[in-house]
Amino acid sequence: MRSTGETAHETAEGGERDAEAVGRFLERFAGELTQAGMPRMASRVFAALLVSETGALTSAELAERLRISPAAVSGAVRYLTQVSMIGRERDPGSRRERYVLHEEMWYEVFTRRDQVLARWENTLREGADTLGRGTPAGERIAETAEFFAFLHQEMAQIMARWRARKAS
Repeated sequence: MRSTGETAHETAEGGERDAEAVGRFLERFAGELTQAGMPRMASRVFAALLVSETGALTSAELAERLRISPAAVSGAVRYLTQVSMIGRERDPGSRRERYVLHEEMWYEVFTRRDQVLARWENTLREGADTLGRGTPAGERIAETAEFFAFLHQEMAQIMARWRARKAS
């Protein structure tokens, strides 16, 4: 049974992909994303794009592979484009859109997360001042702001090391 709607086919390495195993992996990884907070359908659509050979699929292909409605695909795609995990492209000479993974998708995701951390840090610092840094609540908020400042600083260093590693 091919749960993703894919047939077995040749991989870039010349071997045949086991569609059932690919389907199991897709659902397992989608489950991990869902447990981490991503909406379920968005997780499944993202995982389907990730395991596709081209990293790009149409709405109809996603609906068929995942056995979901076009409306479910639409909602998932809307979420994934809003968080910059995928983009849209038109097929040349066609009105059909293809949904594609961004080249530096994980870098983009974590860069955006880093920007969120910076905003949270600033808001928490203001909150600590508002509550009074000498109060238990103010101290708790200030410590949380320091934690986010630490994460923000470390994330910048991690991203720089990733760019250097990828370049080599």
